[in-house]
Amino acid sequence: SCKVFFAKDPLKIVRAQGQYMFDEKGEKYLDCINNVAHVGHSHPYVIKAATKQMELLNTNSRFLHDNLVQYAQRLTATLPEKLSVCYFVNSGSEANDLALRLARRYHGHQDVITLE
Repeated sequence: SCKVFFAKDPLKIVRAQGQYMFDEKGEKYLDCINNVAHVGHSHPYVIKAATKQMELLNTNSRFLHDNLVQYAQRLTATLPEKLSVCYFVNSGSEANDLALRLARRYHGHQDVITLE
C-alpha cells in the first residue's frame, strides 16, 4: 500500500528556493504539490520567524504557551465573529482527524463520503 510517488524515473530533490525545487542535476521544477505555495521555500521572513521561535522554544502545541493565545487572538481578529475558535494541530492528518471528530460529534452521524 506504500509506493514511491513517481514510480518511473523518481525525482531526487536536493534543495528548493521560492516556488521551485531542484533535483541533483540542477533541473528546476515548479512546486505545485508541497504545502509551501503560500510563502515558497526558504522565504527569508519565515526563516527569521522560525529561527527566533526555535531559539526560544521548539515544541508543538500540546503544551501551553502564551504565543499560542496571542496568535489565536491576532488570527481571529481578522475573521468574522462566528469564526472565533482556533484549533492548533501538528499536521494535515491531525486537522482532518479533528474535523471528522467535530463533525461526527455535532451531527451525531458516523458516515463519511470521500472522493479518490
